[in-house]
Amino acid sequence: MKNPSSKESTASNFIRSIINEDNRTGKWQGRVETRFPPEPNGYLHIGHAKSICLNFGIAKEFNGVCHLRFDDTNPEKEAQEFVDAICDNVRWLGFDWGEHLHFSSDYFDQLYAFAEYLIAAGKAYIDSQSADEIRERRGTLTTPGVHSPFRDRSVMENMDLFRRMKAGEFAEGTHVLRAKIDMSSPNINMRDPVIYRIRYAHHQRTGDKWCIYPMYDYTHCISDAIENITHSLCTLEFEDHRPLYDWVLDQLQEHLPCHPQQIEFARLNLTYTVMSKRKLIELVEQKLVDGWDDPRLSTLAGVRRRGYTPLSIQKFAERIGVSKADSWIDMGVLEDCLREDLNEHAPRRIAILKPLKLIIDNYPENQEEDCFAPNHPQKPEWGKRTIPFAKVVYIEQDDFMEEPVKGFFRLKPDGEVRLRYAYIIKFERIEKNAQGEIAAIHCTYDPETKSGTDGATKRKVKGNIHWLAANHAKTVEIRLFDRLFNDPYPDSGDKDYKNALNPYSKMTIHALVESAILEAEPEQCFQFERNGYFIADCIDSRPGKPVFNRSVTLRDSWGKTAGT
Repeated sequence: MKNPSSKESTASNFIRSIINEDNRTGKWQGRVETRFPPEPNGYLHIGHAKSICLNFGIAKEFNGVCHLRFDDTNPEKEAQEFVDAICDNVRWLGFDWGEHLHFSSDYFDQLYAFAEYLIAAGKAYIDSQSADEIRERRGTLTTPGVHSPFRDRSVMENMDLFRRMKAGEFAEGTHVLRAKIDMSSPNINMRDPVIYRIRYAHHQRTGDKWCIYPMYDYTHCISDAIENITHSLCTLEFEDHRPLYDWVLDQLQEHLPCHPQQIEFARLNLTYTVMSKRKLIELVEQKLVDGWDDPRLSTLAGVRRRGYTPLSIQKFAERIGVSKADSWIDMGVLEDCLREDLNEHAPRRIAILKPLKLIIDNYPENQEEDCFAPNHPQKPEWGKRTIPFAKVVYIEQDDFMEEPVKGFFRLKPDGEVRLRYAYIIKFERIEKNAQGEIAAIHCTYDPETKSGTDGATKRKVKGNIHWLAANHAKTVEIRLFDRLFNDPYPDSGDKDYKNALNPYSKMTIHALVESAILEAEPEQCFQFERNGYFIADCIDSRPGKPVFNRSVTLRDSWGKTAGT
């Protein structure tokens, strides 16, 4: 398990070292151009965020540019909805592509022309085998492939068939265009890979102009070259595809402006999550979660709604670093990055998640007074807010224990605690209902101990608990989220990841809060003192009626039941 230190520096990034060396030798004349190339067929997740931060971050660091390019070569699964969501995610993370927004479909005419060039050069041929036959003849890791019976078609016949494929004369699956490379190559990706197939599908950008579409491995490298990309950064699963990337560009070198360098890095593997697109779709479609933006999901829409901030995700991406070896990152590393950011930037407020009535017997019946609490204890310039104090207040149930365990320093029989920002109180008695449940705690207060006065310094008690006056507290809905899975590796081995779903990953409660919180704007974050960090939900909040999602506890409390 990798648990990176916050002291890791940018110098540890091997990609930075490669670019520094390129700049030293003048390989690209000091130019750095990267790209982030998502498929517009789904929603991005936290693993994509690592790639976004890397590609855009590297470009910014070296005064270069990063392109946002959509790999839209599979029209059956693509939609404008996904394009819009991806653009929004990238902007939200704090990055901008400027004028460099591209689509692989922008290059369909060039890609087709290059395919004809490969046919004319004897480097590609039309194969009329079925997909199963092609698969059977491809061979295995230990046995070479077998040549297609159509591999030696003439250039003229190949060109004629390819143009007729483009004209829509053939059914899907009838023919494909394959690169002619080496069926005995130890790298299966080099065994005459398919580079074009027939698809009768309406494309969101090109409409019905095309009925043949290029494959990713063919499209991607050419798109990189057309855009003058210098460093094509991708995850390790593409390492075995790099020879094909280079082969295609080598064949077309006279017609392309450059030959980008593909560099692979380890993808993000995060505990207590799944990031497989197929499994995310299953979770959503089987209604095991509440949609693509469920705050328990690893999607960027979900983590944003959970309360993760762009800065916390950028910090996380930098902290885990970039390596060539696959490893697992503990979810706690991501959570710590969020805590660090929100500890610095989130104003403080009081919320009582599990209210317990407390009556101060010797406080005047109709009296109220103001107490004052800092909006942020380390930022005096943020000022203070007023918290009304009265005879009846609410405290957290967990802050009283009728039979206290050793080391319990909050309110207990015969004990004293300080009501934070107010007075020291002393336990007097318990009031129970007919069912024997605690209905209220009765205490007395010491009027000489108000916080901020000289008397407050004369008496010290170990316990310090938060509270809200009963007649000023307001009720809001709060959702307490925990990790979606109770197994750190929910889909490893032969496990069914759905068996690892945490039944306590979401709990909805109604809590008491300071009245000023009712004015919270959607996506406004707070620290609810002693309870964690919370965000006003961007979907379900209404003016004057916010709904809050717990982003993260104040410290790692994994293993406890949600809501405790």
